[in-house]
Amino acid sequence: MSPAAVPGLITMTVTYTWDVFASLDGFGSYDERGDWGGYWGKQGPEFVERRRGQYAEDQRLVLGATTFREFQHHLGPDSGFDPAHDPINARMTTMPTTVVSTSLRSPLDWPDATLASGDAVDVVARLKRESPVPLRSHGSLSMNRALMAAGLVDVVQVTIFPVITGRTGTDPVFAGAADFDLELLESRTLDGRTQELVYRPTLHR
Repeated sequence: MSPAAVPGLITMTVTYTWDVFASLDGFGSYDERGDWGGYWGKQGPEFVERRRGQYAEDQRLVLGATTFREFQHHLGPDSGFDPAHDPINARMTTMPTTVVSTSLRSPLDWPDATLASGDAVDVVARLKRESPVPLRSHGSLSMNRALMAAGLVDVVQVTIFPVITGRTGTDPVFAGAADFDLELLESRTLDGRTQELVYRPTLHR
């Protein structure tokens, strides 16, 4: 009998963090007219050190298909990406990664990546029960909005860069999401301009 089947036994699960970048007006990316560059060109030494520490921890990365394809495009072997000049993204390319997709096919051209077909809610619920390390997802907007609605996102980490992308902004981070009450767990200012806000979300009843 599995632990989950034992009456009265509480099954422990690991923490799932949704880590997302946004402009001040809430957009997760920009169109072809945008010229913000990596992290909208606003990263500084405090931001880099903070991210380096967060991603140095043992954890599994969980990505949706669209974000994974973007990773392949920008960080893959044919992208010209230089790990020596970007240690944060270099670390992300070597983390154990689960890619949730019904459209991609194995094998994935990515180090230590596992393809999980099926509904993201089912996949992540299983990972939370079985993973020996915490889970972290970067971007993957539609997938993580669905996971939040299912109560599977324990922490939302929003990094707000000091830009407004009213003309070029695309992909509103929380557009179409359910309503949530947020408990602020942590906040900090990086390099005097970038805000990191860490929340615990609870579905608003």
